[in-house]
Amino acid sequence: MTKPLRPLTATVRLQFHKDFTLDDAVPLVSYFAKLGISHVYASPILKARPGSTHGYDVVDPTCINPELGGEDALVRLVGELRAHGMGLILDIVSNHMAVGGDANPWWLDVLEWGPTSPYANFFDIQWRSHDPLMVGQLLVPFLRSDYGEVLAAGEILLKFDADTGSLYAQHYEHRFPLCPPTYADVLKTSDDPTLQAFAARFESLDVDPLAWHSARQIRNELAEVAQVPEVGLALADAMSHFEVVAGSIDDAGSLDQHAFNNLHQLLERQYYRLASWRTAADDINWRRFFDINELGGLRVERNRVFEATHSKIFQLIQQGLVDGLRIDHVDGLANPGSYCRKLRRRVNGLLSKRPGALLDQPFPIYVEKILGAGEQLLGNWSVDGTTGYEFMNEVSLLQHDPIGQLQLSALWEERSGRTANFMDEVREARQLVLNGTLAGDLEALAQGLLLVARDDIATRDLTLGSIRRALLELIVHFPVYRTYAGAHGRSAQDQHFFQQALEAAHSSLGEADWPLLAYLDRWLGGEPLRHLPPGPARKQRQKLLTRFQQLTSPAAAKAVEDTACYRSAVLLSRNDVGFDPQHFSAPLAELQANWQQRLATFPDNLLTTATHDHKRGEDTRARMAVLSERSTWLADRVDSWWRMAAPLREELADGIAPSPGDELMLYQTLLGSWPLGLTSSNQAGLDDYLQRLLGWQEKALREAKLRSSWSANNESYEGACRRFLQGLLQNPEALELRSEIAAAAESLAPSGALNGLTQALLRMTTPGVPDLYQGNEFWDFSLVDPDNRRPVDFAARRTALDHPRPVAELIHHWRGGQLKQWLVQRTLNLRAAQPQLFARGEYLPLQVVGSQAARILAFARHLDGERFAIVVVPRLAAGLLDGKTTPLIPDDAWGDTQLLLPPRLSHHTLVSAFTSSRHTPVDGRLDLAHLLRDFPVNLLHPFQEPRP
Repeated sequence: MTKPLRPLTATVRLQFHKDFTLDDAVPLVSYFAKLGISHVYASPILKARPGSTHGYDVVDPTCINPELGGEDALVRLVGELRAHGMGLILDIVSNHMAVGGDANPWWLDVLEWGPTSPYANFFDIQWRSHDPLMVGQLLVPFLRSDYGEVLAAGEILLKFDADTGSLYAQHYEHRFPLCPPTYADVLKTSDDPTLQAFAARFESLDVDPLAWHSARQIRNELAEVAQVPEVGLALADAMSHFEVVAGSIDDAGSLDQHAFNNLHQLLERQYYRLASWRTAADDINWRRFFDINELGGLRVERNRVFEATHSKIFQLIQQGLVDGLRIDHVDGLANPGSYCRKLRRRVNGLLSKRPGALLDQPFPIYVEKILGAGEQLLGNWSVDGTTGYEFMNEVSLLQHDPIGQLQLSALWEERSGRTANFMDEVREARQLVLNGTLAGDLEALAQGLLLVARDDIATRDLTLGSIRRALLELIVHFPVYRTYAGAHGRSAQDQHFFQQALEAAHSSLGEADWPLLAYLDRWLGGEPLRHLPPGPARKQRQKLLTRFQQLTSPAAAKAVEDTACYRSAVLLSRNDVGFDPQHFSAPLAELQANWQQRLATFPDNLLTTATHDHKRGEDTRARMAVLSERSTWLADRVDSWWRMAAPLREELADGIAPSPGDELMLYQTLLGSWPLGLTSSNQAGLDDYLQRLLGWQEKALREAKLRSSWSANNESYEGACRRFLQGLLQNPEALELRSEIAAAAESLAPSGALNGLTQALLRMTTPGVPDLYQGNEFWDFSLVDPDNRRPVDFAARRTALDHPRPVAELIHHWRGGQLKQWLVQRTLNLRAAQPQLFARGEYLPLQVVGSQAARILAFARHLDGERFAIVVVPRLAAGLLDGKTTPLIPDDAWGDTQLLLPPRLSHHTLVSAFTSSRHTPVDGRLDLAHLLRDFPVNLLHPFQEPRP
């Protein structure tokens, strides 16, 4: 039975893959409904690369991934959601598709037919490369090593697909189709008359205007005749002339040498150039997702590409199977605002065609967008907000004590020998990626700008080198991910950020290059494109502006998230996706102003504190944040552990292992993620924890790119770091050290849990729509992926929800996670009962007075006089929990601290959503000791007498 769709009040993010399919989610729907969730928020479900664990590597956007159960499974899931009045929000990938391998038919067609492929303009390819040897060819950097070495090793094999009659080259999992006219090169080596006839037909395709269609017919016929034994044998013999045996390049004059030359010449005639994966950084001539060779950028700004990549999504929307969208990596698109507005128009055009019960339902669209300091999502995009990284950052800032920053910075600099200034690390990292994995993108942009300069007498003497230097410094100092300049130039916000970058670049460039900045300012958005006359010059300027704005985004992401966040560790809880680690904390008033602003501009913005991309789980970060309040304590313990760990370190040719910085990061990670209840003598538990830590450690060392990297693994250093960690958790000689670390983590745990409860309650009560990451209604002490995507024990969560314990018992046994689940369930159900209050109710900061006033955040959500809720949460309260074993602060610790209520809220008796205790204001005041006596945080609403 279908129920009316609930208002959007809370989402749960689910990660679908072959081991957790759409059908696996069906029996969980009733649990989510009871928890208070209104919408399931699904990871991408279109057909992805086989075995994908995340779905962002789409290979066919026209169908639902069969590994997830296909469209039938989606219908079953949505049917169950509808039975509970729930909706489905779908994550879609508009920026890129998976390439390489053998699963993407569009990509394979481009390899086969080059610029003449009907899909040639689907991908963001520069067919007119500045490299004269690459004109009309696509660089395909998928070989394990240099082309000549791989070819000589016999690792590129010529294959025949008996089902389709196609010839292709194979390198491990990668398939490289041959252009059909070049089939003749293979078939002509045979004396068989049938194959000779086919060779002539394939050769004629060079002048056939319908070659793309004709080739399919000829190949079908070849597949059919190849089943005749003698023809099949003749084909195999012809292909043997291209079969290279390892080492044959050295056997001059042998048949194998001829095979080597034959295969090389055949490959040289293709629309692609096979190359080592290492060449991509410098020579790539197509846009990737960041620097990932296996993800190719799409030109979704073209209407044909937009419709082809979204056709299945639009069908699902019209059928009533999807109720909202989340756009992945919107900053990768050529024109994000234009794309979002176009998407909204197309979606709105489908809403009247949906099933009757859904006709009046809103359809939210969210963008995955990381906002820089002071940056606001543009209001003309026709979207409902972001996915909520900025809120995750705000709560983190709230829970870090500014007093601890000085000592933690000194500890980091003293131990690691690196700077505590995060922006210094960012600038160094941007230099690294722009001269490394993104060097080809930077070079292509510089070459294009050189052509612009040569077209103007005033700038024709500018050199490529000077343009490159100025461009590099501009991007190195860019304060946000990107700007959105277009035909009308830059917005005021964009101009502000661009000016910041110009001023910073001016300070780092040599005086001779200063004039270049003024030209870059004009060429890259300062001069509106509409001021230029229509024609090639304007088109070129628009293309380069787009390239520039699509380059600053990956440069920022690779430098900040994937490099600097692993090089700097003043406190790792401030290093996460969407965070600004340069800022350690923020004033409460500033954060509350942000929340009021969000209510005014994007009231339905998603609010998240955990994602599939986070580097540390929400409760790992919450516990780590306590270290900002206990910096002296941490410094003392690090001194002690450093001495105790000496036998575990190794002296290598390139220095001590682990490095002091990596060792300090490890201690922070252990303190933040140490599993609750794990003792230093529980070897089975330690072994399981060790495997998780080893995955984090490998990623951390390689992302930092200091002594190892993904492109050049330093096994000697990584091995020594591995042995250090293994010894720490397994060696009997290290028992005292790990016992001390376990005890230290245990002492932080109650305060960390209190931070976690505060974080969860704020996510569900401040302006916006709370997003719960899968399973995080229990504690989340995960690390970076794949650890944060481990299977969730939903059975335990369902059992806990179905068998609630008394509140006092939940607090006493808080380590099990049911306490957090109770908080989530009670809060979300109150939201569901009063959706308008939390969706549009005023955000009203409340005053707190008394000795502990600075340790409390209180606010009200208020709507229409009688409808309101009051939130009271502790912050920076570790000192009040010192020595306590639960996250409940003793009531006497609050002293004379009181909450002051404005007159419009002070004439009600209030009831707690968590304990049902009642609180009556006296002269508009409530004692904190009473408010937080029975539960670590509180959510109050007006008490209503039960009806007779």
